[in-house]
Amino acid sequence: MLLERSPWWRTLFAEYLGSLLLSAIVIGSGIAAQTLSPHARGLELLENAAATGVGLYVLIVTFGPISGAHFNPVVSFVDAAFRGISWRTAWGYLAAQVSGCVSGALVANLIFSRAAVSMSTDHRATLAHGFSEVVATAGLVLVIFALARTGRSSLAPAAVGAYIAGAYFFTSSTSFANPAIVVGRMFSNTFAGIAPASTPLFVGAEVVGGVVGFGLIKLLYPGITARAASTVTVAHEALEGEGLAS
Repeated sequence: MLLERSPWWRTLFAEYLGSLLLSAIVIGSGIAAQTLSPHARGLELLENAAATGVGLYVLIVTFGPISGAHFNPVVSFVDAAFRGISWRTAWGYLAAQVSGCVSGALVANLIFSRAAVSMSTDHRATLAHGFSEVVATAGLVLVIFALARTGRSSLAPAAVGAYIAGAYFFTSSTSFANPAIVVGRMFSNTFAGIAPASTPLFVGAEVVGGVVGFGLIKLLYPGITARAASTVTVAHEALEGEGLAS
């Protein structure tokens, strides 16, 4: 059940702050893992994945009732395509998510006494990485919207956290699955960083993954309504001035 309408600024700030904290968790736990378990790549990845999965769960249950806790432009634009939010809202979310993830990178760097901005030199642009991002992003969209379509959005916080943590290991790219976090991770030359030259491939692959995920939902769960889409990732406040189709 949706809550009362929410002012525009509140939903955008929730997306900004949630994206900031997500980026800080991803990058900060990567720095911590690299510091605590040097030269143990598998253990570093496990620590990073565990922190990200748990962190996502906490952030979604915290900010979900306000904005839906998308923290991801692909999720927002797929939601707009299903009429769960307006295109205006999706563009506003995009700006909040990207700026939040960049801010989170700076916060994570400072927490560990590093320069606020240190551009990553970790080149990841390979065909395997690109394909991994298509698969990871399509899977994320499928999980989120399948739960919304079947009235089980209450499971989304745990499901999204578990999916991303698992996808760290079954994809060669370690499952960024989020264009905003790709941009944020450019600003940290650490375990979790990505070189600016690699970002176009990742962002492009994630957009393709979003389109694939949208198609899979249309195929597997036909008839998804705007009201069902409006509960992504959890039931949340409607925006001021926005109506919902039944």
